[in-house]
Parts: sequence; structure tokens; C-alpha cells
Amino acid sequence: MSFASEEGRPPVKRVFGNLVLVAIALAVVSFFAAPAVAFFGIRSAAQSDDVAGLQRLVDFDAVRASLRPQLSGRPEAMTPPPSFMNDPIGAFRRQFEDVAAPQGPDPDAYLTPDAIDGLTRGEGRYAAVVSTATMEADSNPAPWPSPRYWGVNLARFAVTDEGGSDTVFTFERKGPFEWKLVHIGLPDGSTPQTPVGAAPTTPATETKR
Repeated sequence: MSFASEEGRPPVKRVFGNLVLVAIALAVVSFFAAPAVAFFGIRSAAQSDDVAGLQRLVDFDAVRASLRPQLSGRPEAMTPPPSFMNDPIGAFRRQFEDVAAPQGPDPDAYLTPDAIDGLTRGEGRYAAVVSTATMEADSNPAPWPSPRYWGVNLARFAVTDEGGSDTVFTFERKGPFEWKLVHIGLPDGSTPQTPVGAAPTTPATETKR
């Protein structure tokens, strides 16, 4: 009596091996595609006012810290402070200047769902400005991000506006398939002020009622 497999039917080991190869291939694709999935997840959550979804995909403390020096209008704020060990006088002076200098616009204005949606659409520094133009832009197709860097633990995407200015989103790996937004690079230029009489916005870090 023969225990060989029927003609035309692949052996069980071959089927199992093919399934393992497919699973490995899917895991590799998911591993490297996860940052892009996170970007589109943020855009979708912002458009849907899904605050809980944004909290899962955005490290708000890190992003807030990345925006603050860009909004201050002080070039020196973009450089690391001197070390107390190597330059104690310079480090003390830098701390004093940081406290005394104007802080600029509130970074939280860029962390509301509407502002985050605007940032992913390439509105740059105007993403925090509530205006009719911004509301009309929501009906237009959102631009696709272009990869600027893709590493094992760090990935960057840029969204380019009509004038050629880039808003850069930096994602950092937090787990095998988990990525979070940790930095937003705004285009160069001055930061516009929110128009008088604009509707108040709710930071994405706060729970809506």
C-alpha cells in the first residue's frame, strides 16, 4: 500500500513551506510599509476628528517640542544648547535668552485635527489659520507624500505645496509594526496669525465633549 500523495496534489511540506514564505514576505512588506500606513492613518483620523486615533499615531509631546523653535522666529533656537560641561557661560546665557525671548505662536494651534489635516495637505504654516480658503481646500484631493528617508527605525515624508515648499513628517519606530509621528518640519517663512473672529479649535490632545 503506497502512502505517496495523489498525482497532481503537492506534498504537505511543500504547501506549508509556500505558506511560510508568503507569511515572511507579507511581514517584510508590512515592516517597511508601516510608516506610510501611519501617515495616511493620521490624515484619515484628522479628517474624521478622531482624537483617540491621533493619540495612537502621534507623539504630541515630541511634535510640540519640534514646532516650538520653528514658530519662535529665532534661528538660534533651532540649534542644540551649549553643554554645561564644555561651555557653562554659554549654556547659562542660552537658558536666560530662551526664558526672556518671545515664545511665538502656540504650537498647540497646529495640533488640532483640522490643523493636522491641513499639514498633511501641504498647507504648512497656514494650517493653523481657520479661513474660507482652508475649508474649500478640504474638498480638493489631498496630495500624496513623497519619501525623503526610509530607514529601519526612522522615516521621513514630505508634502509639497503649489509653491514648492515642503512640510516634512518624521516617524519613529516604537515597535515591530508601530510607528509614531515625532517631528513636523514647517516650510521656511513667517508664521501667519489666526484671523480675528476665527472659530476656536480644540487641541487633539484634549478629549472632545
